[in-house]
This record gives sequence, structure tokens and C-alpha cells, in this order.
Amino acid sequence: MDGAAFRALRKSVSSYHPVSDVTWQALCDICRVREIPRGHILYRCGEVPASFAFVYRGLFRVYVTDDKGNEYNKNFFDEGKYPGAMTALLTDSPSTASIEALEDATIITIAFKPYRELLAESNDLKMYHIRYLEQNWLLAKDAREIEIVQRDATQRYLHFMDEHGSIATRIPQYHVASHLGITPTQLSRIRKSLA
Repeated sequence: MDGAAFRALRKSVSSYHPVSDVTWQALCDICRVREIPRGHILYRCGEVPASFAFVYRGLFRVYVTDDKGNEYNKNFFDEGKYPGAMTALLTDSPSTASIEALEDATIITIAFKPYRELLAESNDLKMYHIRYLEQNWLLAKDAREIEIVQRDATQRYLHFMDEHGSIATRIPQYHVASHLGITPTQLSRIRKSLA
């Protein structure tokens, strides 16, 4: 399993920018394969994280909780994605969100401080990092912000299905509703009207 997980990680990294064998080995040295059970909180709100992860197998949600205990799903991470409390990592401060396994999962954790050191000395890893951030944080975040203010609930649901259709059946519908900013009842009505 470890070998397959690391091959998947290298394929993911290379899809953004190839890294040399030397850089790859240095990256592997700061990584660890972990098995995560369904329901486990990988990174908890209020804690300062020390790593981020690569999902080899499984599904995670990132959520925030308001002062009344209501949960709001910000994002979902399935195979090939990188869940992490990135703002907390960058600022060395407690996370404002939690990341929970929705399925049993196999991940590779990447120690953040050694990763940043490696990033500073490896131009090929820098290029990977830049391209990853451009595609997955800047462009995706901009699209999500526009979607929330300009689309109605039905349009947001249809967009969600376009973007996440491959994992939609793996996510409980109340989590989908939370991600869309609507109630489960509203989501049920939308799904019935589209059927």
C-alpha cells in the first residue's frame, strides 16, 4: 500500500510540474502513510496543525462550526486532493476549521515546516507549488465566491454536481446541503424538481 500511495502522490505532483528524483526523495523523507478511520478528525478546529495531507484513498470534508453548534461544509477532498488547514499552517496559529474523514481513508501526511524548507531550496518543487496554488486555491476560490453570491440554490446544486459528480453519491446529502448553504429539505425539493 505504501508504494502505491507514494506512486499516486508522485503522479499528482507531476501533473502540475515534474520534480527531480533528488527532490522527490527529499519529499518522501518528510512524509508518512497513515490509515484514518471514518469519523476521525484529521485536523481539529482550535489546534495548531503540523502537517497537511494527500488523499490516496477516501473522502474528507472541511467544516466550520458557528457559536450555536451548526456545521457548515467548506469543501470536500477525495483521492488525489490535499486537505489541510493551510491558513493555520502558514500563520502557525489554531485552525478555524476541522477536517473529518467521511470514509475509511489512506493518506500521506506531509510535515509542513520541512516542506517549506524543501520548497525554499528546490526550484522544481516551487514550480509545482505555484501551479497547484494557482489552479486549486486562486482560481477555484474565486469561482466559489462568485457562485455563492450570483447563483440561486438550484444553480449551485447543478454546479456542485458538475464539479463533484464523481463523489456526490459518497457524501451524505445533509453535507451537500451544508456545502451549498441550504437546508436538507431545500436540497430534497431541488432534487425532486430536477428529477
